[in-house]
Amino acid sequence: MQETHSPNRPNGRRRLDQLGIGIAGLCALHCIATVLVVSGLGIGGHFLLAPEIHRFGLAAALVVAAVAIGWGALRHRRTAPFVVAMMGLTFMGGALAVPHGNQEFILTLIGVALVSVGHLLNMRAAVSA
Repeated sequence: MQETHSPNRPNGRRRLDQLGIGIAGLCALHCIATVLVVSGLGIGGHFLLAPEIHRFGLAAALVVAAVAIGWGALRHRRTAPFVVAMMGLTFMGGALAVPHGNQEFILTLIGVALVSVGHLLNMRAAVSA
């Protein structure tokens, strides 16, 4: 059974990929805002640096990527979206293991960029399948 795709009405998997990209974008925005607000103004550290935010973001990214990219891999049989997204999630997980600072910032941004690319590859593979 082939999924129909209309640019005006995205299917479920495409919506999940879009949600995954949105989560990654929010994560990147959070990282940049944290650096600017906490470093520049010295406020908000208790909230913006809370480990719970990072754990929740990683969990949400993991669930959405697992469903969207896993579902996509079963349909289009391409491994690149899965491999790229899993590398990104690994970087994001690694960011949780280091103290707040430059290392965490860099690992997180690399991770969210790779997860976004994985979702984009997944959407492209679905269209060409």
